[in-house]
Amino acid sequence: MGKKKVRVAIIGIGNCASSLVQGVHYYKDTPDDSIVPGLMHINLGGYHISDIEFTFGIDVNITKVDKDLAEAIYAEPNNTYKFATVPHMDIPVVRGMTHDGLGKYLKEVITTAPGPTANIAKLLKETKTDVVLNFLPVGSEMATKWYVEQALEAGCAFVNGIPVFIASQKYWADRFIEKGLPILGDDIKSQVGATILHRVLTTLFVDRGVRLDHTYQLNFGGNTDFLNMLERERLESKKISKTGAVTSMLPYDIGADNVHVGPSDHVPWLSDRKWCYIRMEGTTFGEVPLNVEAKLEVWDSPNSAGVMIDAVRCAKIALDRGLSGPIVGPSSYFFKTPPKQFRDSVCKEMTEAFIVGEE
Repeated sequence: MGKKKVRVAIIGIGNCASSLVQGVHYYKDTPDDSIVPGLMHINLGGYHISDIEFTFGIDVNITKVDKDLAEAIYAEPNNTYKFATVPHMDIPVVRGMTHDGLGKYLKEVITTAPGPTANIAKLLKETKTDVVLNFLPVGSEMATKWYVEQALEAGCAFVNGIPVFIASQKYWADRFIEKGLPILGDDIKSQVGATILHRVLTTLFVDRGVRLDHTYQLNFGGNTDFLNMLERERLESKKISKTGAVTSMLPYDIGADNVHVGPSDHVPWLSDRKWCYIRMEGTTFGEVPLNVEAKLEVWDSPNSAGVMIDAVRCAKIALDRGLSGPIVGPSSYFFKTPPKQFRDSVCKEMTEAFIVGEE
């Protein structure tokens, strides 16, 4: 009997999927005892990166549907950093359900593929998929819930990479518990991104006795994620997710008018790069003001891929152990809006305990 694998189906073959697939190929021969940039765990709970296998991709874009996954990850409008050339994988990208997946601005750059929606639940069963990974565009509320139903029907774990609230909501948590299936989410937290940096700085203020009075986090980039979020109605869940991730580190309420966190604009020439500006205004000893400003520049999608590599392996471990419902420790460490928020140091400890079976 061969070594067990982590079989993953991906919903949405955009930049995040591209970085993830490239990364699994790029790191597949990395020795377990290596220290390499971009990875928190080469071997996680007995699963090496090379144990991640993709079963099929799901998309609606005519440039990607019916293509091999290795071809689709580089197709327009994807524009992320290419750090690996992935050979033909013999893994199809099938036509998914559109629902509310395409907003006003994405419809201007994406042509939907003809033909009917594939039978996703049937495909998940036939391919023996373990984990369904959601990388739909922000604001895809109905589409995400439709795919969750497919995963539940097929008996798969679900990893929710976007700010549609599933793992953090009791209704969906109960549905996964009833089916005996695990879920991780919601909204992937990048390796060193705007959210984790802002959280760490906020925790620093609290720990050192500085009162945080006002703060903002402004983000802009050139990928389709930022283009999509020009539609303010689709941005609401993202703002809630990012704001809550930061303010949950405070033991007091600074008031809604004193905190602004969220994407602000789309700059096409930045491609998949994201620029983040953070300002924090506080009060210290003797009522004296203290201000901090920071700028962060990242390639947005590779910044999340190393975290997602760990998230899907934790989902598989949860399946192996027969766990069901939200997996709290890894969700708190890997996602902006988990079922329960903790300080990041506690999140890390809980995740490491989960990996070795001491949760």
